[in-house]
Amino acid sequence: MTRSSYDDAVAGIRARGVEWDLDPSLDRIRDLVDILGSPQRAYPVIHVTGTNGKSSTARMIDALLRERGLRVGLFTSPELHTMRERISVDGEPVTEERFAELYDDVLPYAEMVDAKHDVKVSFFEMLTAMAFAAFADAPVDVAVVEVGMGGAWDATNVADGSVAVVTPIGLDHTEYLGDTIEAIAGEKAGIIKPEAVAVLAQQPVEAAEVLLRRATEVGATVAREGIEFGVLQRELAVGGQRVRLQGLLGTYDEVFLPLFGDYQASNAACALAAVEAFARGRATAEPGGEDRLDADLVRAAFAGAPAPGRLEVVRTGPTVLVDATHNPAGMAATVAAITEEFGFTRLIGILAVMADKDVMGVLEELEPIIDELIVSRNSSPRSMPAHELAVVARDVFGEDRVHLVARLDDAIDQAIGLADQSGEFAGAGVLITGSVATAGDARLLMKASQ
Repeated sequence: MTRSSYDDAVAGIRARGVEWDLDPSLDRIRDLVDILGSPQRAYPVIHVTGTNGKSSTARMIDALLRERGLRVGLFTSPELHTMRERISVDGEPVTEERFAELYDDVLPYAEMVDAKHDVKVSFFEMLTAMAFAAFADAPVDVAVVEVGMGGAWDATNVADGSVAVVTPIGLDHTEYLGDTIEAIAGEKAGIIKPEAVAVLAQQPVEAAEVLLRRATEVGATVAREGIEFGVLQRELAVGGQRVRLQGLLGTYDEVFLPLFGDYQASNAACALAAVEAFARGRATAEPGGEDRLDADLVRAAFAGAPAPGRLEVVRTGPTVLVDATHNPAGMAATVAAITEEFGFTRLIGILAVMADKDVMGVLEELEPIIDELIVSRNSSPRSMPAHELAVVARDVFGEDRVHLVARLDDAIDQAIGLADQSGEFAGAGVLITGSVATAGDARLLMKASQ
């Protein structure tokens, strides 16, 4: 049998449809993992959902677990650069060879499921099955699994997480999840399983009510940010922030986080609570039951916590920030972090967004901190054409502050040129944002560390 190359595997997955064209059902993925021998049951799972902060929180959980000496599988989406980034073992993406092997191993079974259903195994379902198989084969001690979208009918939800983490919920993917916070929370609450520990970030009231109701219905233990755990103190530090965290099992002082924004401190608190709950079990998910985790271990893990494309400095002189924010709630958090932690006197923005997002909402959040905005497009076929984005942007920013540059590389060059006009020490900067695809493209063009 001829083995697939990495490019063959990627092409085969993409041939199953675009990731954002969904048929909300667990039937196909259930059949697929059943035929594979239920690999998702070979290890405990920490399951992560929410609207913003999922990937950052999942990566922090992964870092904490690995610092404790555990072998960890991490499944995240979407990728910044290559598809194999989505499946990591021991802190490293699987190799191209291993990715192709996983594809070849799963493909015959996926084709069997295809023959059984009217709709083929999807792009994301295929990747999910490959990740579960990779983690079982490794084998890992624990898997950290980020949902693709929603929760209840997301392909990852065939796994039963012993810990379910819900980061802040806002309006996004409304065409699939519903157009109210309550509806979206209802979908995301689906990952909270019987007898699990539900770690809940601070939520809008209407989301919190839905999540707590679900936890009560299934008999899950609840740990809430701001009540059972949270951020006690934070202060700016060179290259990030220094925080004091209240965990479920104790307090952790002098924790350096090389990330910007109070939302990243919140993500860190959620990650810490998730690992504490996992390490000590449900019986000690309330404060006071067990000794805390080793404080030096916690500090070491967070000091190396990665968050590529999340308010990431990819150049200095002028400072260029890359951020994957793609919805109004996320942009509000990004704007707050920039305002608090960067002393820009002049900020040039580059925006490339997906056409199906709340573009007006994103622009309205961004407008107060941007002096001049360059609108462009990213490499995704979903990207809004630059000329269409310019029309919307001019309604928010005015005609004189908006520049249309069709290619992202040219947009970056122009933005840096505009920032440089202020002079070397004038405090000008550039923000490139609007999408994970935009962040990935910008990191590649700016040759940021992969």
